[in-house]
Amino acid sequence: MKFKSIAIVILFSLVFSVIDAQKPKSFLVKPERLIQVKNKVKVGDAQTKAWVNHLVKDANKYLTAKAESVTDKKQVPASGDKHDYMSLAPYYWPDPSNPSGPYIRKDGQKNPEINDYSDHKAIDNTTKAVKYLCLAYYFTNDEAYAKKASELVHVFFLDAATKMNPNMKFAQAIKGVNDGRGTGILDSRAFVDVVSFIGLIDGSKAWTNTDKDALKAWFSEYYDWLSNSKNGIDERNAKNNHGIWFDTQMLGIGLYLGKEDAVKEYLKSTIARVDVQQETDGRQPLELVRTAALSYSTFCLDAWFTAATLAENVGVDIWNYKTKDGKGIKTAFDWLLPYAMGDKAWTYPQIHDYKKGDFLALLIKTSNHYNDNIYITSIDKLQTEKEDYLNQLLYGR
Repeated sequence: MKFKSIAIVILFSLVFSVIDAQKPKSFLVKPERLIQVKNKVKVGDAQTKAWVNHLVKDANKYLTAKAESVTDKKQVPASGDKHDYMSLAPYYWPDPSNPSGPYIRKDGQKNPEINDYSDHKAIDNTTKAVKYLCLAYYFTNDEAYAKKASELVHVFFLDAATKMNPNMKFAQAIKGVNDGRGTGILDSRAFVDVVSFIGLIDGSKAWTNTDKDALKAWFSEYYDWLSNSKNGIDERNAKNNHGIWFDTQMLGIGLYLGKEDAVKEYLKSTIARVDVQQETDGRQPLELVRTAALSYSTFCLDAWFTAATLAENVGVDIWNYKTKDGKGIKTAFDWLLPYAMGDKAWTYPQIHDYKKGDFLALLIKTSNHYNDNIYITSIDKLQTEKEDYLNQLLYGR
C-alpha cells in the first residue's frame, strides 16, 4: 500500500511537471490567459478570433521588415564603437543666445534632431516586432513568425557584426554637457517585452538552445551593467517615472534570468517608491511639474502597472498594496481617472494633446484587477474613440 501511494505521488508529480512545461512562457501575460485565448479560438469564440486575426494581420507587417541594428547609425559614440547604443536627450535644444554652447532644456518639446540618431528607433521597432511575432507564433504555430523573430533578435543582440553592446552608456546625451546619462536608460524599457515574450517561440526550430543561451548571456551582462554602473545607479535613484521604469527592467530581466529570489528582494525598494512618488489623494507631484503633466502621470502609472504585473510572477501583490495613509497604485489611478476621461478639468500643464489610447490600456488592465463598474463603463466609452484589441486580448476579462 505504501509503495502504491508513493507511485501515485510520483505519477502526479510527473503529470504536473508536463503541464507546467507546456505552459507558455511570458512574464507580462499570465500563461493561463494565453491558454484561455487559444482555447476560445478553438471553440470559435467570435470576438477572440477577431482579436487574434487582428494580431496576426499586424504581425504579418513585420515578416518583411528589415532587421535593424545599432550599427546602422551614421554617428560614432565617444567610445569609438558603433556597437554602443547612443541617443540624444529629447528635450534639449541649441541655445539661441549661445549657438555653439551647451544645449538647454525645453521640457516637453522634442528636438527633431533626435531623429538623426537611429538607435532609439531600432530599439523601438525591434522590440515591438519581436513581441507581435512571438505572440503570432504562439497562436498560429506558423514557423514564419518564429523565424522572423529569431532573425531580428540575432541582428540586434547576437550577431558579431551587428549586435548592440550590453550597456546604455551613451544614451540621451546632452550636447556640450555629457556623452550620456542615467536618464537614457529609459530608452531601453521595452527590452522587457523581448525577455517576456521570447519564450513563446520555445520549441520552434528557428529558436535553438544555443540561441536561448546566447540571449541569456547578453541580458546577464546587461543586468550586471544596470546593477553596477554609475548610470544604472543614478537611474535607480531617480524619484520620478524614471526610477520605476528602471525597476521594470531589473524585474523583467531578473525573472528572465531565473533570479526569483533577487527579484523578490528588489521589489522591497520598488514598493517603497509608492510613498515617495504619491500624495495621499493619489497625485504624483513629480509628474505634475512637467509641461505635459497629464501624459506623464499616465506614463508613470504605466510603469507601475508593468512592475505590478511582473511582481505577480513571484507572488508579490503591488496591485492592492497601500501605505498606512492610503497611498497605492489604485489610489493614483482613481485620482487620474476623471481627468484622463475628460470628466474633470485638468488644471496642471499639458502643452500637447493627450493620448487617451495610452490611458485605455491602463483601464483594461485595471478592470482585470479591481471589480468596479466605473472601469468597465470607461473602457466602453474610450473604445468608441480607439479600440485597443491587443490589451483586450492579453488582459481583458
